[in-house]
Amino acid sequence: MNFKKLLGVALVSALTLTACKDDKAQTAATAKAEKQAPLKVGVMTGPEAQMTEVAVKIAKEKYGLEVELVQFTEYTQPNAALHAKDLDANAFQTVPYMEQEMKDRGYKLAIIGNTLVWPIAAYSKKIKNISELQDGAQVAIPNNASNTARALLLLQAHGLLKLKDPNNVFATENDIIENPKNIKIVQADTALLTRMLDDVELAIINNTYAGQAGLSPDKDGIIVEYKDSPYVNLVVSREDNKDDPRLQTFVKSFQTEEVFQEALKLFNGGVVKGW
Repeated sequence: MNFKKLLGVALVSALTLTACKDDKAQTAATAKAEKQAPLKVGVMTGPEAQMTEVAVKIAKEKYGLEVELVQFTEYTQPNAALHAKDLDANAFQTVPYMEQEMKDRGYKLAIIGNTLVWPIAAYSKKIKNISELQDGAQVAIPNNASNTARALLLLQAHGLLKLKDPNNVFATENDIIENPKNIKIVQADTALLTRMLDDVELAIINNTYAGQAGLSPDKDGIIVEYKDSPYVNLVVSREDNKDDPRLQTFVKSFQTEEVFQEALKLFNGGVVKGW
Protein backbone atom coordinates (compact mmCIF):
# COMPACT_ATOMS: atom_id res chain seq x y z
CA MET A 1 0.00 0.00 0.00
CA ASN A 2 1.17 3.52 -0.73
CA PHE A 3 2.94 4.85 2.38
CA LYS A 4 1.35 8.31 2.16
CA LYS A 5 -2.09 6.77 1.76
CA LEU A 6 -1.48 4.48 4.73
CA LEU A 7 -0.31 7.40 6.81
CA GLY A 8 -3.42 9.36 5.84
CA VAL A 9 -5.74 6.52 6.87
CA ALA A 10 -3.94 6.15 10.19
CA LEU A 11 -4.19 9.91 10.85
CA VAL A 12 -7.94 9.98 10.09
CA SER A 13 -8.50 6.97 12.36
CA ALA A 14 -6.55 8.61 15.17
CA LEU A 15 -8.48 11.86 14.84
CA THR A 16 -11.80 9.99 14.76
CA LEU A 17 -10.85 8.01 17.87
CA THR A 18 -9.78 11.19 19.67
CA ALA A 19 -13.07 12.91 18.72
CA CYS A 20 -15.09 9.94 19.99
CA LYS A 21 -13.17 9.98 23.26
CA ASP A 22 -13.75 13.72 23.60
CA ASP A 23 -17.49 13.28 22.92
CA LYS A 24 -17.74 10.48 25.47
CA ALA A 25 -15.80 12.50 28.02
CA GLN A 26 -18.06 15.50 27.49
CA THR A 27 -21.19 13.35 27.73
CA ALA A 28 -19.90 11.76 30.93
CA ALA A 29 -19.02 15.15 32.38
CA THR A 30 -22.46 16.52 31.51
CA ALA A 31 -24.19 13.48 33.01
CA LYS A 32 -22.08 13.80 36.15
CA ALA A 33 -22.92 17.49 36.48
CA GLU A 34 -26.62 16.75 36.01
CA LYS A 35 -26.43 13.96 38.57
CA GLN A 36 -24.75 16.23 41.08
CA ALA A 37 -27.18 19.13 40.58
CA PRO A 38 -29.26 19.31 43.78
CA LEU A 39 -33.03 19.33 43.81
CA LYS A 40 -34.02 22.87 44.84
CA VAL A 41 -36.99 23.03 47.21
CA GLY A 42 -38.50 26.26 48.55
CA VAL A 43 -39.65 26.48 52.18
CA MET A 44 -40.60 29.18 54.65
CA THR A 45 -37.77 30.24 56.92
CA GLY A 46 -37.83 29.25 60.58
CA PRO A 47 -39.13 25.98 62.05
CA GLU A 48 -40.57 24.76 58.72
CA ALA A 49 -37.09 24.94 57.22
CA GLN A 50 -35.55 23.26 60.29
CA MET A 51 -38.07 20.42 60.05
CA THR A 52 -37.47 19.96 56.31
CA GLU A 53 -33.72 19.69 56.93
CA VAL A 54 -34.48 16.26 58.42
CA ALA A 55 -36.04 15.22 55.10
CA VAL A 56 -32.98 16.58 53.29
CA LYS A 57 -30.72 14.42 55.46
CA ILE A 58 -32.85 11.31 54.87
CA ALA A 59 -32.91 11.95 51.10
CA LYS A 60 -29.12 12.06 51.00
CA GLU A 61 -28.35 9.21 53.39
CA LYS A 62 -31.05 6.77 52.26
CA TYR A 63 -31.50 7.59 48.57
CA GLY A 64 -28.35 9.46 47.57
CA LEU A 65 -30.41 12.51 46.59
CA GLU A 66 -28.93 15.96 47.11
CA VAL A 67 -31.56 18.53 48.11
CA GLU A 68 -30.93 22.24 48.54
CA LEU A 69 -33.45 24.20 50.60
CA VAL A 70 -34.18 27.76 49.49
CA GLN A 71 -35.75 29.77 52.31
CA PHE A 72 -38.35 32.53 51.98
CA THR A 73 -39.90 35.02 54.38
CA GLU A 74 -43.08 35.95 52.50
CA TYR A 75 -45.80 33.62 51.21
CA THR A 76 -45.98 34.89 47.62
CA GLN A 77 -42.27 34.25 46.98
CA PRO A 78 -41.99 30.42 46.73
CA ASN A 79 -44.55 30.06 43.94
CA ALA A 80 -43.06 32.98 42.01
CA ALA A 81 -39.63 31.32 42.24
CA LEU A 82 -41.07 27.95 41.21
CA HIS A 83 -42.81 29.52 38.22
CA ALA A 84 -39.54 31.21 37.21
CA LYS A 85 -37.78 27.80 37.38
CA ASP A 86 -35.50 28.93 40.17
CA LEU A 87 -36.94 26.01 42.17
CA ASP A 88 -37.87 22.43 41.33
CA ALA A 89 -40.56 22.33 44.01
CA ASN A 90 -41.77 24.01 47.16
CA ALA A 91 -43.33 22.77 50.40
CA PHE A 92 -45.36 25.44 52.18
CA GLN A 93 -48.92 25.77 50.86
CA THR A 94 -52.43 24.32 51.06
CA VAL A 95 -54.77 23.44 48.19
CA PRO A 96 -56.91 26.60 48.53
CA TYR A 97 -53.82 28.81 48.54
CA MET A 98 -52.35 27.04 45.49
CA GLU A 99 -55.61 27.26 43.56
CA GLN A 100 -55.92 30.97 44.31
CA GLU A 101 -52.34 31.60 43.19
CA MET A 102 -52.95 29.68 39.95
CA LYS A 103 -56.12 31.68 39.33
CA ASP A 104 -54.60 35.06 40.14
CA ARG A 105 -51.14 34.62 38.62
CA GLY A 106 -51.57 32.02 35.89
CA TYR A 107 -49.12 29.56 37.43
CA LYS A 108 -49.24 25.96 36.19
CA LEU A 109 -48.62 23.96 39.36
CA ALA A 110 -48.99 20.30 40.31
CA ILE A 111 -49.39 18.52 43.66
CA ILE A 112 -46.66 15.94 44.28
CA GLY A 113 -47.55 14.87 47.82
CA ASN A 114 -48.85 15.85 51.26
CA THR A 115 -46.78 16.96 54.22
CA LEU A 116 -48.46 18.06 57.47
CA VAL A 117 -51.49 19.88 58.79
CA TRP A 118 -50.80 22.90 60.97
CA PRO A 119 -54.14 23.64 62.65
CA ILE A 120 -54.84 27.36 62.58
CA ALA A 121 -55.99 28.72 65.94
CA ALA A 122 -57.22 31.84 67.70
CA TYR A 123 -55.12 33.23 70.54
CA SER A 124 -55.75 35.92 73.11
CA LYS A 125 -54.09 37.77 75.98
CA LYS A 126 -57.45 39.07 77.19
CA ILE A 127 -59.75 36.04 77.44
CA LYS A 128 -59.34 32.41 78.47
CA ASN A 129 -62.47 30.99 76.86
CA ILE A 130 -64.38 31.91 73.70
CA SER A 131 -67.53 32.42 75.78
CA GLU A 132 -65.83 35.48 77.30
CA LEU A 133 -65.63 37.29 73.93
CA GLN A 134 -67.63 40.51 74.26
CA ASP A 135 -69.96 42.11 71.71
CA GLY A 136 -68.05 44.35 69.32
CA ALA A 137 -64.71 42.65 70.05
CA GLN A 138 -61.87 43.11 67.58
CA VAL A 139 -60.69 39.90 65.91
CA ALA A 140 -57.53 39.98 63.81
CA ILE A 141 -57.24 37.55 60.89
CA PRO A 142 -54.72 36.99 58.04
CA ASN A 143 -55.14 39.22 55.01
CA ASN A 144 -54.18 36.76 52.23
CA ALA A 145 -57.14 35.22 50.43
CA SER A 146 -56.90 31.56 51.44
CA ASN A 147 -56.07 32.26 55.08
CA THR A 148 -58.78 34.92 55.32
CA ALA A 149 -61.33 32.27 54.35
CA ARG A 150 -59.72 29.73 56.67
CA ALA A 151 -60.04 32.14 59.59
CA LEU A 152 -63.67 32.93 58.74
CA LEU A 153 -64.47 29.21 58.55
CA LEU A 154 -62.90 28.75 61.98
CA LEU A 155 -65.04 31.55 63.42
CA GLN A 156 -68.10 30.02 61.78
CA ALA A 157 -67.31 26.56 63.20
CA HIS A 158 -67.47 28.04 66.68
CA GLY A 159 -70.69 29.98 66.15
CA LEU A 160 -69.19 33.47 65.96
CA LEU A 161 -70.50 34.16 62.47
CA LYS A 162 -72.28 32.51 59.55
CA LEU A 163 -71.21 32.51 55.89
CA LYS A 164 -73.46 32.50 52.83
CA ASP A 165 -71.76 29.27 51.69
CA PRO A 166 -70.59 27.46 54.86
CA ASN A 167 -68.01 25.43 52.90
CA ASN A 168 -66.50 28.20 50.77
CA VAL A 169 -62.70 28.03 51.09
CA PHE A 170 -62.50 31.37 49.27
CA ALA A 171 -64.93 33.24 51.52
CA THR A 172 -64.39 36.93 52.27
CA GLU A 173 -65.94 39.35 54.74
CA ASN A 174 -68.58 40.07 52.10
CA ASP A 175 -69.86 36.50 52.55
CA ILE A 176 -70.76 37.01 56.22
CA ILE A 177 -74.54 36.91 56.58
CA GLU A 178 -74.78 36.63 60.37
CA ASN A 179 -72.54 38.19 63.03
CA PRO A 180 -74.39 37.78 66.35
CA LYS A 181 -71.64 39.35 68.49
CA ASN A 182 -70.97 42.15 66.00
CA ILE A 183 -67.28 41.29 66.04
CA LYS A 184 -65.03 43.68 64.15
CA ILE A 185 -62.73 41.88 61.70
CA VAL A 186 -59.25 43.39 61.40
CA GLN A 187 -57.18 42.00 58.52
CA ALA A 188 -53.40 42.13 58.80
CA ASP A 189 -50.26 40.60 57.34
CA THR A 190 -49.78 37.09 58.71
CA ALA A 191 -46.34 37.88 60.11
CA LEU A 192 -47.75 40.76 62.19
CA LEU A 193 -50.60 38.95 63.93
CA THR A 194 -48.64 37.80 67.00
CA ARG A 195 -47.65 41.42 67.65
CA MET A 196 -51.32 42.46 67.62
CA LEU A 197 -52.31 40.31 70.60
CA ASP A 198 -51.95 43.30 72.94
CA ASP A 199 -54.35 45.37 70.83
CA VAL A 200 -57.18 42.98 69.90
CA GLU A 201 -59.35 40.55 71.84
CA LEU A 202 -58.57 37.65 69.54
CA ALA A 203 -56.06 36.94 66.74
CA ILE A 204 -56.23 33.96 64.39
CA ILE A 205 -52.66 32.96 63.62
CA ASN A 206 -51.03 30.35 61.38
CA ASN A 207 -49.05 27.76 63.30
CA THR A 208 -45.77 28.79 61.66
CA TYR A 209 -45.90 32.24 63.22
CA ALA A 210 -47.62 31.11 66.41
CA GLY A 211 -44.82 28.60 66.98
CA GLN A 212 -42.18 31.28 66.52
CA ALA A 213 -43.92 33.26 69.28
CA GLY A 214 -43.97 30.25 71.60
CA LEU A 215 -47.69 29.61 71.14
CA SER A 216 -49.21 26.15 70.64
CA PRO A 217 -52.73 25.47 69.37
CA ASP A 218 -53.09 22.57 71.80
CA LYS A 219 -51.94 24.53 74.85
CA ASP A 220 -52.78 28.15 74.06
CA GLY A 221 -55.51 28.11 71.40
CA ILE A 222 -58.84 29.64 72.43
CA ILE A 223 -60.47 27.99 69.42
CA VAL A 224 -58.63 25.54 67.16
CA GLU A 225 -59.20 24.20 63.66
CA TYR A 226 -60.49 20.65 63.60
CA LYS A 227 -57.94 17.87 63.15
CA ASP A 228 -59.67 16.65 59.95
CA SER A 229 -59.06 20.01 58.28
CA PRO A 230 -58.72 19.95 54.48
CA TYR A 231 -55.87 22.45 54.85
CA VAL A 232 -53.05 19.93 54.54
CA ASN A 233 -49.75 21.34 53.32
CA LEU A 234 -48.29 20.10 50.06
CA VAL A 235 -45.16 19.47 48.05
CA VAL A 236 -45.80 21.30 44.77
CA SER A 237 -43.96 21.35 41.45
CA ARG A 238 -44.70 22.83 38.06
CA GLU A 239 -46.75 20.89 35.53
CA ASP A 240 -43.70 20.62 33.30
CA ASN A 241 -41.50 18.81 35.85
CA LYS A 242 -44.03 16.87 37.93
CA ASP A 243 -42.75 13.53 36.59
CA ASP A 244 -39.18 14.12 37.79
CA PRO A 245 -38.54 10.95 39.88
CA ARG A 246 -36.43 12.97 42.34
CA LEU A 247 -39.60 14.71 43.50
CA GLN A 248 -41.20 11.46 44.65
CA THR A 249 -37.96 10.56 46.39
CA PHE A 250 -38.12 13.84 48.27
CA VAL A 251 -41.76 13.19 49.23
CA LYS A 252 -40.80 9.73 50.55
CA SER A 253 -38.01 11.35 52.56
CA PHE A 254 -40.44 13.85 54.04
CA GLN A 255 -43.23 11.40 54.86
CA THR A 256 -41.25 9.73 57.62
CA GLU A 257 -41.58 9.37 61.38
CA GLU A 258 -38.30 11.25 61.82
CA VAL A 259 -39.69 14.37 60.14
CA PHE A 260 -42.97 14.12 62.05
CA GLN A 261 -41.20 13.84 65.41
CA GLU A 262 -39.04 16.86 64.57
CA ALA A 263 -42.19 18.80 63.64
CA LEU A 264 -43.87 17.87 66.92
CA LYS A 265 -40.85 19.20 68.78
CA LEU A 266 -40.53 22.41 66.77
CA PHE A 267 -44.26 23.21 66.82
CA ASN A 268 -44.97 22.21 70.42
CA GLY A 269 -47.18 19.30 69.35
CA GLY A 270 -49.32 21.44 67.08
CA VAL A 271 -49.12 19.33 63.92
CA VAL A 272 -50.75 16.22 62.50
CA LYS A 273 -49.62 13.90 59.71
CA GLY A 274 -51.04 14.65 56.27
CA TRP A 275 -50.19 11.23 54.85
